[in-house]
Amino acid sequence: MDFDYIINHLGEERENYFNAVSPPIIQSSNFAFDSIEAFREAISDERNKHIYTRGNNPTVQILRKKLAALEKTEDALVFSSGSAAIAAAIMSHAKNGDHVVCVRKPYSWTVKLLEDYLSKYGVSHTFVDGRSIDAIELAIEKNTTVLYLESPNTATFEIQDLRACAVLAQKHGIITMIDNSYASPIFQNPSDFGIDVIIHSATKYLNGHSDVVMGVVCASSKAIEKIFYEEFMTIGAIVSPHDAALAIRGLRTLKTRLLQIDQTTQKIIEFLSNHQSR
Repeated sequence: MDFDYIINHLGEERENYFNAVSPPIIQSSNFAFDSIEAFREAISDERNKHIYTRGNNPTVQILRKKLAALEKTEDALVFSSGSAAIAAAIMSHAKNGDHVVCVRKPYSWTVKLLEDYLSKYGVSHTFVDGRSIDAIELAIEKNTTVLYLESPNTATFEIQDLRACAVLAQKHGIITMIDNSYASPIFQNPSDFGIDVIIHSATKYLNGHSDVVMGVVCASSKAIEKIFYEEFMTIGAIVSPHDAALAIRGLRTLKTRLLQIDQTTQKIIEFLSNHQSR
């Protein structure tokens, strides 16, 4: 699907709101129905119907459609922070007695989630050098359910062979997850390599204007449905319609911003490479 179409048009049914270029902010907690029957029908599919904004909001839904398309997945969920998205994704596939393999030196709150929080509920973990597929395979145990990646890593910018990781995980029946915040959909689509769940701190590049805190999980419709009815609806770490509208605006400039960052970074690298310290 064309990138420009996704960010400027996908999900935006302008004929339904006076042909406004910017989608409206539907700042409503509840939605009305013409009959009890219509309400009963809607509440049986809260993931797709508009009933209560904790579940599904029209402005947020536009953003979800765009983000899923950008990452080439079937669906997406938007959370109140990147750490909320990470927690929901991992918790949806890790129960008491399970084991998580995670690349070393990940985002600090991912470390805290694994070391301090999930450990209280009987979920064990192993941090591993993600640059070595052999090291990853050695870390896999019989009860491993999740392989968690960051490519590049948050602090060290180490990268992993995503295709090899996906093949290895499929061999062992493990779900693969990746924090794709630093590459963004502009430079990397993990789904192209077979990664199952893609996570973002939208606070960073996706929104890009330092005025929204937000997290994203992109995955198959089945995986998103599982997270929606368990971690998402239960914990309620949702974004407001206003923040969703700001993020839709932020996506308009995503490509321009990331390409400029790439060019500027190259200039900095060249300068530092030729700089002689005194």
